Order: sequence, then structure tokens, then C-alpha cells
Amino acid sequence: MMATLGAKLTRIENGHVDIEAPILAGSLQQQGYAHAGLTFAIGDSATGYSALSLLPETHEVLTTEMKINLLAPGKGERLVARGRVIRPGRRLMVVQSDVFAIQDGKESHIALLTGTMIPVDLSKT
Repeated sequence: MMATLGAKLTRIENGHVDIEAPILAGSLQQQGYAHAGLTFAIGDSATGYSALSLLPETHEVLTTEMKINLLAPGKGERLVARGRVIRPGRRLMVVQSDVFAIQDGKESHIALLTGTMIPVDLSKT
């Protein structure tokens, strides 16, 4: 999905990940703004990678629940999702991301995602 959207990881720290994606012609909605699907996809991925950054290499994560609040239209050249872990847990991890539209170097907060991830130990599957 990330490759399809042209998205890239731009920051990786323990519990924090940023993802940037261009607003391409194929990711626009009918009024010319970034489609909510693009916003959700990079926001969800940023939270997932932020959760993954706190886990051993034998683990992956799955989204178990994710809520999005769309705050403003995604207008600009690209979107940036800043994901973080709110509460790491053994069974569930509470995560959050903020998504910003970048236009002419200025950020506009366009979405807030809050959800939970479940760690999956691949060595036990």
C-alpha cells in the first residue's frame, strides 16, 4: 500500500514514526482534496509502525480498531502522518496519529486517528 501511495517513512524513533505521501492525481476526491482513504492509510500505517518500533524483531502488529476524525480538507502538495504510541501493552497497544496537509511549506492539521494495535509474535505461529 505504501508503495502504491508513494508514501515514505521519514522519521523512526522508539514509539514515534512519521510518514509522508504526495497528494497524487489518483488520490484526490471529487472536489480536488486528498481522499480520506489516503489520510486514513498513512495515519494507520504511522500508528502501526510506531507500535512496531517498540516490539522485538519477531513481532508484527495488526490494527484491531481505528477511529478517524477528519478536521479539514487535505489541500496541498503532500500529507504527513505523525504516529505515536500512547500506551504500550502486551495484548493491546493504544496508538494515535495526527495527519497534516502541507501547502506552500505550511502545515494544516486535517485528521486525528486513535486506535489499538495487537502485537503478533510470529515465532509462535
